[in-house]
Amino acid sequence: MAEKAKWYVAHTYSGYENKVKANIEKAIENRNMQDIILDIRVPMEEVTEIKDDVPRKVMRKTFPGYVIVKMIMTSESWYVIRNTRGVTGFVGPESKPVPLTEEEIAKIGLESKKVVLNFNVGDTFRIKYGALEGSVGVITSIDSEKQRVKAKVAMFGRDTDVELEYNQIEALS
Repeated sequence: MAEKAKWYVAHTYSGYENKVKANIEKAIENRNMQDIILDIRVPMEEVTEIKDDVPRKVMRKTFPGYVIVKMIMTSESWYVIRNTRGVTGFVGPESKPVPLTEEEIAKIGLESKKVVLNFNVGDTFRIKYGALEGSVGVITSIDSEKQRVKAKVAMFGRDTDVELEYNQIEALS
């Protein structure tokens, strides 16, 4: 199939997101559709709740009532998702599925593109955008897990510690 898989949002009954996910996974397995419906997610976030003056971390659904599905849109994949118990329809005009944009995918955190940094500690760089755009700095540490660098940037005649994302910096030529 030449068509590329895209992320779609299915609306569910609130509180049934995990059950819907399990039902879709079962349908995929039964119909052998692993090459068409690739991934199903119920986005979660960790939040701190305070109960009886005791803070505790809990996982909460980011989008209650929604399941996000990565699939190649065909009449069969549409039918399987749409007719899964607990699904009320796709998000889009007249329940016609509309894929998420690249910006929406990035904001939700469904797919993260790893950026390879060709810098080392001690290298000099220029900031491409942000409040410090155009400033020059020196890298003091690199955190490849978070894709961020710590650096010293000259501001008002003093070196100031800053933390920047990989895509905010460029090499000085």
